[in-house]
Amino acid sequence: MTLRIDRDECVVTITIDRERKLNALDYPTIDALLARLDRVDADDSVRAVILTGAGHRAFSAGADIPSLAGSIAGGPERALREIVRRGHALTRRIEEFPKPVIVAVNGLAYGGGCEITEAAPLAIAAEHATFAKPEISLGFPPPFGGSQRLPRHIGRKRALEMILTGDPISATRAERTGLVNAVVPADELLHSARNLARRITRHAPTAVAACLRAVTRGVNLPIDEGLALEAVCFAATVSSDGVRTGLRRFLDRTAEVR
Repeated sequence: MTLRIDRDECVVTITIDRERKLNALDYPTIDALLARLDRVDADDSVRAVILTGAGHRAFSAGADIPSLAGSIAGGPERALREIVRRGHALTRRIEEFPKPVIVAVNGLAYGGGCEITEAAPLAIAAEHATFAKPEISLGFPPPFGGSQRLPRHIGRKRALEMILTGDPISATRAERTGLVNAVVPADELLHSARNLARRITRHAPTAVAACLRAVTRGVNLPIDEGLALEAVCFAATVSSDGVRTGLRRFLDRTAEVR
């Protein structure tokens, strides 16, 4: 198996378990990630996902180069089908997942590993983590969505520096530019990710899903369209148990103060 699954109450941790290969993303691993996310999505008892890599050297070194080389040798149509469409499917699934996905970057996040980090709504990095877009050294642009998401996260000029040079950046710079939420000591990484998950999962799942949808889908829309989406997401929660419980709790506290 290329994935290891652990559960702590309502939080599932998915570990890419190819440590000897620096957790590179071969096709079976990508397909397994997609299948596992489908199962987590269908399980209402799971409220959040942490995605990390085995060991301490790498979250993921990106696409498995031998697999990628074989697909490219088959020509553009095969390369698009096996590399780009599969990679887009994974990063889009993570980006649009209705439950929070927190990437715990436990080492280098290169290529596809960086693109997963970009796609996830939240990310925490160990102090020794590094991030890079080395695809240019292979002669092509990022194929898992990185040419589009990275500029939206950190700005066009910073993104182009990473994409055009292939040079890595530190975890500290990744935090400073907004690619990750926080940088922590390596031995605190999973604890910090679980703590963040618990801070989110204390809230109603309908509210969490609505917030994720509003931000993820609205961030690239014109403001008027984004506000319309916000209204739709709000309306979808009005009749939910989460709203009734939240309002009742607030009103009870207010009454106690009086």
